[in-house]
Amino acid sequence: MQHSTWHRADRMLYVLHDLSRRALAPVATTARASAYLLRKSPFLGAPFAAAGWELLHRLTKEYPRPSFDLASVSLDGESIQLREEVVVATPFCRLVRFARRAPEATQATLDAQPKVLLCAPLSGHHATLLRDMVRALAPEHDVYVTDWIDAKQIPVDAGRFGLDDYVDHLLAFMRHLGSGALHVIAVCQPAVPALGAVSLLASAGEPTPRTLVLMGGPIDGRRSPTDVNRLATEHPLSWFEDNLVYPVPHGHPGVGRRVYPGFLQLTAFVSMNPDRHWKSYRSYWLDRISGERESAAAHERFYDEYNAVLDMDADYYLETVRVVFQEFALARGAWSVRGKKVVPGAIRDTAILTVEGAEDDITGAGQTHAALELCTGVPAANKRALTAAGCGHYGIFSGRRFRESIFPELRELIARHHR
Repeated sequence: MQHSTWHRADRMLYVLHDLSRRALAPVATTARASAYLLRKSPFLGAPFAAAGWELLHRLTKEYPRPSFDLASVSLDGESIQLREEVVVATPFCRLVRFARRAPEATQATLDAQPKVLLCAPLSGHHATLLRDMVRALAPEHDVYVTDWIDAKQIPVDAGRFGLDDYVDHLLAFMRHLGSGALHVIAVCQPAVPALGAVSLLASAGEPTPRTLVLMGGPIDGRRSPTDVNRLATEHPLSWFEDNLVYPVPHGHPGVGRRVYPGFLQLTAFVSMNPDRHWKSYRSYWLDRISGERESAAAHERFYDEYNAVLDMDADYYLETVRVVFQEFALARGAWSVRGKKVVPGAIRDTAILTVEGAEDDITGAGQTHAALELCTGVPAANKRALTAAGCGHYGIFSGRRFRESIFPELRELIARHHR
């Protein structure tokens, strides 16, 4: 009886979190208004008080899905207009194209440029986390992004979503875009299903993408295990189901769907580097006091993205933990999707680049580069491992080091094989 009561109470965690967020909404609104009024006040000490209210607002506000906020890019000094277009939609994902519009003479050039499928991770954050990559690619590439739907927004009657379904989505998107003329970039978590999808195309005798770039993904988590890998191997799968899976509460379209909630994922992200986040918020408070607007704005931009998380379908999450992080099925040659064996060695005509960050504390050294050993059918001249010095996990796809060191490599690879 005691265990049953505890279990029912434990299942209420998501409900309690949802109620607390709703209760804090007026606090966030009040804090924002108070900060605004104090910024206009001539009284001594007003900036100090305003900074406190601004910090409280940041700590209590909701963080909705950000927008890509990419209206245009520049090509050879000419402004190219961007428009997001949904080209394929399922209950679980939207394939978004960043359609480019320019004067007729320029448009012909744009239409002949390489088509790139950017596989965004479904591991807590939204696809907008790849904004820097889209901005860098868009001037010279026709860019498509997998924009995964927050599971709490997906009604139960839409059906289940597991790891095989993820691979099915990538296969459908590749075929829709024309897999033989496509360039695929998979960032972090989708490195495994992307390599799996390309392997299945090759085994079926279908055209495979011209290039495949795998960035910071756990192809073989046995190499240089990180805290993320150790967590998966030190607990049975039942521990993850008992402690991290909850039903979506009332008030959301996905009520009743079992998920790994975004707020728990965010807690896990923060717990990996709590001192860094505490210092960042402290610096933000001091910047608001002293009037360092640029630094404070940079903090807000980062955390508007970082704190915006989504729920993952429980079946997909648990299957990923088991297949990728516990069984290492892809690396061991033991992974099947819908009963079809995943054989990376079947890939022949796709050039492969693996990218790792030398300072990555999420995906350990060698975990992504392991893909090159699995792809035995790809000539050595078409395989390359890039380890980016000074880059952590997020630095391999966003920020200055990505723009200056990594993107030029991606651009050159795509251009060479597109020709």
